[in-house]
This record gives sequence, structure tokens and C-alpha cells, in this order.
Amino acid sequence: MNKKIVVVLLSFIFFTGCYGSRPELGINNGQFMLCQKTPNCVNSQATDEKHFIEPIHFIGERQGAQDRLLKILKNWKRTNIIVVQQNYIRVEFTSQIFRFVDDVEFYFPSAKAGKLTLHVRSASRVGHSDFGVNRKRIEQIRNQFHPENNS
Repeated sequence: MNKKIVVVLLSFIFFTGCYGSRPELGINNGQFMLCQKTPNCVNSQATDEKHFIEPIHFIGERQGAQDRLLKILKNWKRTNIIVVQQNYIRVEFTSQIFRFVDDVEFYFPSAKAGKLTLHVRSASRVGHSDFGVNRKRIEQIRNQFHPENNS
């Protein structure tokens, strides 16, 4: 078989595998799915230090928080908003070069006295390490959500 054909076929198989299938996502009894043991996932509901990330706090009502978040997400490149519900948003972020997909979820449990906690989960579909991309992305979203804290 021609060497070029073998390289093309192997490349196709490799890059097809990079997309990964969409894992089971969503909220079950007020909780996200747990992160796998790999370090390419962060979750504000995680109990272990490796995967835990602080949730995003908001003063106001759920609709105001959701509107602000959607405005931020719509300005990100290679972002596909998949689900928008009253208390839940799911987004796919696709990397520029290899087209890896990360699944990002936001959960808005009901506000208490105008204080809302936005729980977050961000995980790569494939691979082991993400070089901290998911954690950095959530921190960037947090910083855009609360620009007054960046001065």
C-alpha cells in the first residue's frame, strides 16, 4: 500500500477518535455527573481537591445570571450552546487545531434571598490531560462574569 495512503488513513482514524462521543451529562438529584479519575475535568460539586473548582456566585435572580452567562458564552469562539433551560445550560467548546470537544455545564439552583450559586462542570471528552484548559476556561468565565473583581 502506498505510504501516503497509510498516513492519511491513520490520520483520519486518529482525528476521528478525537471527537469522542458525548458522555452522559445533566443534573441528577441536583448533582452533576462525577469527574472521571483523569485530571481533564473540574466540577464545583466535586469533593476531591484535584477536580474541585469554586462555583460562581451572583447577587440577583436566576434569569439575570443566565442572561449574563449567555452573553459571555456567545462571545467565545468555537462555542456551541446545546441546551438552555430554566436552571441549566450546556455548552460545547471545540479546540482550534485538533477539534477536541469539551463539555461545559452550568447549573442554577434556586436563589436564596437574591444570592445565587452557579455550579459548573467542564470536562474533556477524550484524552488524559488537558493542560489545565478546563480550569482556566471556568476562571476566565468567572472573571468575565465579575469584571469588577479584576481591577
